[in-house]
Amino acid sequence: MIEVRNCVKRFGPTVAVRDISFSVPKGEVLGLLGPNGAGKTTTMRILTCYMPADEGSVSVAGFDVNTESIEVRKRIGYLPENAPLYKEMYAQTFLDFLARVRGIPPERRKSRMDDIIDICGLGDVLHKRIGEMSKGYQQRVGLAQTLIHDPDVLILDEPTTGLDPNQIKEIRNLIKEIGREKTVILSTHILPEVQATTNRVLIMSHGRLVADGAPDELARQTKGTDSLIVQVRGPIETIRDRYSSIEGVSNLELLETEDEYHKIELLVSNKTTSAEKVFETTVKEGWTLRELHSESRSLEEVFYELTVGEREEQ
Repeated sequence: MIEVRNCVKRFGPTVAVRDISFSVPKGEVLGLLGPNGAGKTTTMRILTCYMPADEGSVSVAGFDVNTESIEVRKRIGYLPENAPLYKEMYAQTFLDFLARVRGIPPERRKSRMDDIIDICGLGDVLHKRIGEMSKGYQQRVGLAQTLIHDPDVLILDEPTTGLDPNQIKEIRNLIKEIGREKTVILSTHILPEVQATTNRVLIMSHGRLVADGAPDELARQTKGTDSLIVQVRGPIETIRDRYSSIEGVSNLELLETEDEYHKIELLVSNKTTSAEKVFETTVKEGWTLRELHSESRSLEEVFYELTVGEREEQ
């Protein structure tokens, strides 16, 4: 659905996007992450025909963003961080206006508007001026104008800004539902939102793509190992010796000791196999085992490791 090949964008001497390539198939919700200035917004603006790339090729739904931009725009719904709204208009009038601009036939216009009003929860504010609404409801109106023409591709920049926790949950569920049939690119600084909503993540830093994969895959790629947490009672030096000699264990760290139990983190190449060997060793030595589980690395840790250099330079 989306194909980006060797895309480059410069602003004078500054290279905002540096030779990036990626593709997004239909039915995928992709999270686009990166610190401020990493090139995320520039990439989204190229995809939405807001600005051209200087090098490379970009296509959406088979249409080139430079030579067939009108066809691309018909198939894209774009919600920038600050939604463009006519705040003096009433919500219902605004949506009707957008439906007409988008060329929705008169016989389909009312049913489409009713669907979008229901999806975005706007029934209580239809006869209210947009400028008089809360930030959360204005964001909902912005999302409604993004969806009104039933686009194949949605590109959303911070779509839950200003929403309360219940509204955020509703929008997350909506994005996941939309992602079953459409292609969605979601850019946000709220990392738990990415983990809850997307099935694949791109991380940008200094205009380059530095990671591409499912959140769990990225944790394994950056750390190179899995982590086991063991809480065991026994002689600590013997425990260190026996656990460290288990095949696949690359590092052992004592986290804390409480009530004679030692909490230990083991970095291992295969958490399932290593967990079995840790259990066997513990039983053989006659130690008391209180806890043994694998621990996944958070997306926040992965993001920090891949982009920390960029923040330090800024």
